[in-house]
Amino acid sequence: MSKTKITPEEALAYHLEPRPGKYEIVASTPMATQRDLSLAYSPGVAVPVQAIADNPATAYDYTVKGNMVAVISNGTAILGMGNLGALASKPVMEGKAVLFKRFADVNAIDIELDTEDADEIIKAVSLMGPTFGGINLEDIKAPECFIIEQRLKEIMDIPVFHDDQHGTAVICAAGLINALEMTGKKIEECKIVLNGAGAAGIACLELLKAMGARHDNCIMCDTKGVIYQGRTEGMNQWKSAHAARTDARSLEEAMVGADVFLGVSVKGAVTPEMVASMADNPVIFAMANPDPEITPEEAHAVRADAIVATGRSDYPNQVNNVLGFPYLFRGALDIHARAINDEMKIACARALAALAREDVPDEVAMAYGRKLSFGRDYIIPTPFDPRLIYVVPPAVAKAGMDTGVARRPIIDLKAYEQTLKARMDSTASILQGIHARAKQAQARMIFAEGDDPRVLRAAVAYQRAGLGRALVVGREADVKEKLDIAGLGDAMRELEIVNAANSRHLDQYKDFLYNRLQRTGFDRHDVHRLAARDRHVFSALMLQHGHGDGLITGATRKSAHVLSLINHVFDAKASDGAVGVTALLNKGRIVLIADTLVHEWPDENDLATIAIKAAGVARNLGLEPRVAFVSFSTFGYPVSERATKMHVAPKVLDRMKVDFEYEGEMTVDVALNPDVMSQYPFCRLTGPANILVVPARHSASISVKLMQEMAGATVIGPILTGVTKPIQICSTNSTVNDILNMAVMAACKVG
Repeated sequence: MSKTKITPEEALAYHLEPRPGKYEIVASTPMATQRDLSLAYSPGVAVPVQAIADNPATAYDYTVKGNMVAVISNGTAILGMGNLGALASKPVMEGKAVLFKRFADVNAIDIELDTEDADEIIKAVSLMGPTFGGINLEDIKAPECFIIEQRLKEIMDIPVFHDDQHGTAVICAAGLINALEMTGKKIEECKIVLNGAGAAGIACLELLKAMGARHDNCIMCDTKGVIYQGRTEGMNQWKSAHAARTDARSLEEAMVGADVFLGVSVKGAVTPEMVASMADNPVIFAMANPDPEITPEEAHAVRADAIVATGRSDYPNQVNNVLGFPYLFRGALDIHARAINDEMKIACARALAALAREDVPDEVAMAYGRKLSFGRDYIIPTPFDPRLIYVVPPAVAKAGMDTGVARRPIIDLKAYEQTLKARMDSTASILQGIHARAKQAQARMIFAEGDDPRVLRAAVAYQRAGLGRALVVGREADVKEKLDIAGLGDAMRELEIVNAANSRHLDQYKDFLYNRLQRTGFDRHDVHRLAARDRHVFSALMLQHGHGDGLITGATRKSAHVLSLINHVFDAKASDGAVGVTALLNKGRIVLIADTLVHEWPDENDLATIAIKAAGVARNLGLEPRVAFVSFSTFGYPVSERATKMHVAPKVLDRMKVDFEYEGEMTVDVALNPDVMSQYPFCRLTGPANILVVPARHSASISVKLMQEMAGATVIGPILTGVTKPIQICSTNSTVNDILNMAVMAACKVG
């Protein structure tokens, strides 16, 4: 893997534009009118003031305290740069604040304290307790960081967490759980050598001992060698606590027979000879930044059986604190915790370890730039895994409740999981509903393209999620090979592989197809070729004959081509009432756009049909339909023959007496922005439209792809509706998750 190159100019520009710094404060309540201001400040604010004075716990209800963390530093140990002072640490602390928001929707504010006096920092931070739900200490040098954290934990009633210590320790523990499971070793029996007796190193060893590692099996080394019982030179109380009974005096001696090496020291501290002297299947966490104690290449050159992790993103198994602190605080804040204790940290580590053993979504592999499956090069999840937000905080919260640090325990952890999903992804609540319905439906889902790894992994996910039976169309040997490559070889026996070459239904399918196509220029030979050799047609025939309940296709061929093949078996043309509806999800909103698949240039009657079908999809997704016929004109101006059909289409619906709201023609801002819509008081919509019926397929395609690329919208669809059986056509750039979502849509018969 190549190291990402970032120029100094790019880095400065990133922090300068569009405005200096990395975050801004945005009001979450209305601030427009005098009444708003009276509620926000005086006199309205007096009511929650009194409520909090009467019952301090209500501060979590009426203020941001419950979702607010202070990121605090004095700049004495900035990244790998050393003591550059409080002001210089501000870009790092701002960065930490936005990571809290990005990964766990935790609001965080950076506070830089211009002092190296531990007592002054303790005093300053303790006085800020009422403001925050938690304190994240960062980049404060040892030994002051130990003194500051310990004292603040004693005197404050909110979590205090020094991330340089415990963040590294938690991720390190998660990786070690999996490395030891893979090598069949038990932590109680392992010989562990740590190099680097600073904040992170000491915290790593403390956490591993809390998880069962034995004191005398853990050897800590610093620049002067092994920290052994009786050593006096260069010692302090924190090192002394980890002094072991051992004859080893140097790192080299300590490494002989070691099962685990943990490095939070300096580049080159470990030699190939030291690695060669370790036990079988050695675990090497070389976490020095920016360059590890020994590179994975150097370690593997002498020990092919080594499992290696580093702090670097350009190597496998990155020990990255962003996997820990956002989710630890999320779980702690949500139970109004008094502290983050060892049990919560261990729960975090175990949840991370378990997640790494699950199949990895496509989006994650794409973000990481390589195929990921549990193994020696993937023992720690990546920060891009969207499941972290709803897997880790519930584990942390439960541990906090079990150990009595929760002020407000969570009663329903399943419901809590759903609220976490909704925090990070606007699709979550909608997808949760249809996933639940799909689970009830237990549909036999036909996956037409069994030669595509994405489709295979979606099929495995569909079945393993308990959604129903996955029927994969393909050749057994081909499917097996691709599953093996994807790290899912064990799924082969779970899936039902259907091959046209040995299907006992093939003659029945061919008879049906010949009767359907004989007067449209197809002879028996053409029909055999279609039914036996084209997987899209064969899969459609399976569905038509009830040998499956839904069909997923289109991941490998253009949707228009796939639709033309499906039309050999089903009536899925514009004239048959078929319509494609695409769901766009962005900034907590969902908007359906139609027709995105079938109608090239619909007339006013087609547009009315499209609106009716789209309204059906909306209701299937749990939305009350509000249709806008959109154009470049609004209610007759400017006049144009291109806009006329959009003007006439609502009149067609008037005659049909449909049971949903509709209006048009109008521009998109009128349809979606209530303030702009209010300029047209006669408009029949009671709120922003959630269905946009567009003039033609090209405008639909442009709209969807523009929203996807420019706004980062989540796209589900096109959802094919108006066909007698559930068929969903994916796009060729679909991820595993997209394909799974389409399967769920088909299972629920959306459309």
